[in-house]
Amino acid sequence: MFTSKVVGGAGDMVDAKPASYKENLYLAVNGEWQEKAVIPADKPRTGGFMDLDEAVEKTLMNEFHEFAQDESKVNDDLMLQAVKLYRLANNVEHLNKFHQQPILKDIQRITDLKDVNDLSQQLAKLSADNFDLPIDVSIDADMKDTSTNVVYIEGASLILPDKSYYEAYNESGKALLKKFQEVSVRLLSMVGYDLKKAQAIVERALAFDKLLVPIVKSQEEWADYTKIYNPMQFDEYVKKSDVLDLKSQVTDLINDTPDKVIITEPRYLDDLNKIVNADTFEEIKAWMLVQYLTDYAANLDEEFRQTIGEYSLALSGAKELQNRTKYAYHKAARIFDQVVGAYYGEKYFGADAKKDVQQMVKKMINIYEQRISDNSWLGENTKKKAIVKLEKIAIKVGYPDKIEDIYSRYEVEENASLYDNVVKFNRIKRQDELDSFHRPVNRGKWLMPGHMVNACYDPSRNDITFPAAILQAPFYSLKQFSSQNYGGIGAVIAHEISHAFDNNGAQFDEYGNMNNWWTDEDYAKFKKLTQKMIDEFDGIPYAGSKVNGKLVVSENVADVGGLRCALEAAKTESDVNLNQFFVNWARVWRLKATKEFNELLLKTDVHAPGPLRANVMAQNMDEFYPEFDVTKGDGMWLDPEKRVNIW
Repeated sequence: MFTSKVVGGAGDMVDAKPASYKENLYLAVNGEWQEKAVIPADKPRTGGFMDLDEAVEKTLMNEFHEFAQDESKVNDDLMLQAVKLYRLANNVEHLNKFHQQPILKDIQRITDLKDVNDLSQQLAKLSADNFDLPIDVSIDADMKDTSTNVVYIEGASLILPDKSYYEAYNESGKALLKKFQEVSVRLLSMVGYDLKKAQAIVERALAFDKLLVPIVKSQEEWADYTKIYNPMQFDEYVKKSDVLDLKSQVTDLINDTPDKVIITEPRYLDDLNKIVNADTFEEIKAWMLVQYLTDYAANLDEEFRQTIGEYSLALSGAKELQNRTKYAYHKAARIFDQVVGAYYGEKYFGADAKKDVQQMVKKMINIYEQRISDNSWLGENTKKKAIVKLEKIAIKVGYPDKIEDIYSRYEVEENASLYDNVVKFNRIKRQDELDSFHRPVNRGKWLMPGHMVNACYDPSRNDITFPAAILQAPFYSLKQFSSQNYGGIGAVIAHEISHAFDNNGAQFDEYGNMNNWWTDEDYAKFKKLTQKMIDEFDGIPYAGSKVNGKLVVSENVADVGGLRCALEAAKTESDVNLNQFFVNWARVWRLKATKEFNELLLKTDVHAPGPLRANVMAQNMDEFYPEFDVTKGDGMWLDPEKRVNIW
C-alpha cells in the first residue's frame, strides 16, 4: 500500500480515497470517482480508456442488433458478412445442435499422431491449420530491411501468462493451474473422453508446460524488443533438432527455401532437443490436444463457452462472462476488425475532427523537432538523424481509406457451425500471412482498427496510429479547452511519437530498419537516462505487489517525453491553463481493477499502472509544482535531481 510519501504520491491508489493535489494528483482528480466506481460484472476493470470502450461497445452492439433484424439497412457487403457472423454466434439453439461435433475431426488429427516422426512429417500442415506446436513459423518484416518479409522461428507459449506465475511463492499461479486443470478435464469429458483418460491427458500436458518454464522468455525479456532479432543461416537452423524435420516445415509452409531465418528465442532453440524427443512425445501430444481444445472451446456452443470461461474469470477476476449477445458482437468485431472500424470511423468520426487531430500531430512533431534541436545532451550528428526520423513518421488518423483484400474472402455460412466458420477464417488469415513471404511489406497496414480505444507506434514502419474511437472526450473534443486536449490526446500523440526514441524505437532508423544511427557517446548518455527511468519506477508498491522497472521502461520513456512535448504545445496556446492540462492528464488514467487483473498487469503489461503514470510523470515536470503549490514535504514532491526528463 501507499501509506508513505514516496515516488507516486501519498495514499493508496487501489483502495482509493480523495486527497489534495499537493499530496496525490491522481487521487485529487479521481479519488471520489474511484470510491464510487463499480467494475462491470463482465469486465475486470473500469476507468478512462474502458469507459470509452464500453460506450463504443454499446453503440455498435445496438447497430449490429438492428442490422441483424433487417439486412436491408446494411449498405456494405463486407459489413453484411460481419453482421451474419454476429447473428450466427448469437444463435444459441442452432449451435447447440452441433455441440462438440465440429471440433472432433481436428482433435482426431492430434490423437492420430503415432510418434515424434509422425509429428515431424505433419509439422507444416498442422502449422498451416493453426495447431499449437512446440516450434513454429511466422512471417513479418525483416527488422534490418523492412521492405522485405522474412521467416521468424517461434517457440511454444506457457499455459499461464508469464514465468513469474510459476514461482514457488506465487499462490495465485498455483490456483490458476489448478483451475485450468479442472476446466480442461471437463472439456475433454465433454468431447468424449472418460474421466480417467481425461485426467491423464491433462497431467501430461501440464508436465510439458513445466518443461517449458525454464527456457521460454519472461515478459520482461520480451519487452526488450530488439532481442527477438537473431538471424541464422537456414542451413544451420535445420540442424537444430534431432527428431523434427525443421527444413520441410519451413519450405512447405512458404513454398520456398529462405537463406536465413530469425530466431526470436535463442535459448529455446538451444534447448529444443531437451523438450522435443521420443521420450517427451506423449506429453507434447497431450499439450497440443489440451491447448487446441481450450483455444477453440468457446466457438462450439454455450455450454463449452461457459466451461472454458471459468478459467478466464479466474485469471481476470471478473464476476461473470459477457452475455451471449455481447460475445457474438465481439467475435464479429474482432474477425472483421478493419471492416467494423471503418464503419465506426466513417459514421462517428467527422472530417473536421480528423483535420484538427492531424494538425495537432504535425504540431507535436514540430515541437519535438525543436526540443531535439535545443537538446543539451545530444551531439549534432545524432540530432540531425533524429530530426530526419521525425520528418519521416507516417501519420494514420481515424481509420484506413481502404480495407485489406483478405476480408473479401471471409464468407459466412450461417447454416454451418460457428466453429467451422472461425476455423475457416483463421486458416485464410494464416495462409495469407505465409503467402506474404513472397510479397513486399505492406507499409500502409493499420495495426489497430478504427473502433479501438488505443493508439500505437510501429518501429518497423515508423508510423503512428490513432484510431477514431480514442479521439473523443476526455482525450479530445472540439468543445474542450486546448489545455485539456493537450493533457489528453496531445500527450497520447506525443507519447506515440516518443516511442520512436524510447529504448526500443531509438534503435530503428527513419525507414523502420534496425540500424544504429547514434554516436557511441550519445547512446551511452541515452542509456544512463533510460536507466534513471527504470530506477524511478522499479519497486514502487502497487496493489500488493511492486512495479518491474525493466518491464515498463519503454512506455515510461514514451510517457515522460510525451507529457513534456504536450506541455510545451499547451503553453503555445493563448488560452493555456496548466491546471486543466494536468487535471485532464490525471483523469484519463483513472483505473479501478480486480485484484487478479492488477496482478496480471503488473506481471505482463509493458505499461505501468495508470494511477502511477498520472502521478510520477507529473512529478517529473517542473511546471507541476508551482501550479499546485507543491513544496518539499508534500506527497507529490520529488527532489529536482530525481526528476527524469529525456526528450
